Amino acid sequence: MSGTDLLIHPSAVVHPKARLAEGVRIGPGCVIGEHVSIGGGTTFESNVFVGGWTDIGVGNQFSSFSSIGTEPQDVGYTGDETHVRIGDRNIFREFVTVNRGTVKGGGLTRIGDDGYFMAYVHIAHDCQVGNRVILINAATLGGHVEVGDGVMMSAFSAVHQFSRIGRSAFIGGFSVITKDVVPYCKVAGQRPVHILGPNSIGLRRIGFSGERIRRIKVLFDILFFSDLNTRQAVDRIQAEFPPDGDRDEILNFIAGSKRGIVKKSSETWENDSE
Repeated sequence: MSGTDLLIHPSAVVHPKARLAEGVRIGPGCVIGEHVSIGGGTTFESNVFVGGWTDIGVGNQFSSFSSIGTEPQDVGYTGDETHVRIGDRNIFREFVTVNRGTVKGGGLTRIGDDGYFMAYVHIAHDCQVGNRVILINAATLGGHVEVGDGVMMSAFSAVHQFSRIGRSAFIGGFSVITKDVVPYCKVAGQRPVHILGPNSIGLRRIGFSGERIRRIKVLFDILFFSDLNTRQAVDRIQAEFPPDGDRDEILNFIAGSKRGIVKKSSETWENDSE
């Protein structure tokens, strides 16, 4: 351990080889393993477990009974050295679980900065989670899921392994996601999941102008609300719309999809005011 401004409750169990920066606070009943590194100003409320090869950045908060860096829930795991890497200023509420990666999946589960992970959230092995992500109570990511910056997942939603959630997408409560969700989308439902249009409210909150959101709506109208299949819709967009950041991000995301994209649409747009 390092640093002079540490606060470790007498009932906590901290391995002597764990690396703790100044300003770390470890509450009663916590367990910190040998291969754990914790950045300054990170706090552990009580009864938090951190094990495995886990690196945690600065200013994170862990609530009671969260479990971080545990073995992947993968039947092929044989005790290999695999990792969890967590960025800065994240909040992990009660009973959140984050599993280490697997060798076959790259060996790393990664979480970015400024996320909020509410009670009972599960982040499985080899997930790659971006910045400013919010997972609401009991949202679940299967193994190898990729989540872009600014995504919000509502309560009790679940994402199938190897699926991708594009930047600034919104997932409605109790949704079951088995394919890739295009950036900026709002989706909800189960078998099938419905496209509800752009995540207009979320995009306005991060500074997208009304005109920019309207351009995205036009692209989505072609992708999801026309009679064209995905290839035809992409060809039309490429032919009719000049390259720009949003158009290219959407098209590049589709081009990189291995599972296919969520495309089942509801009959009408959500009536979000601009």
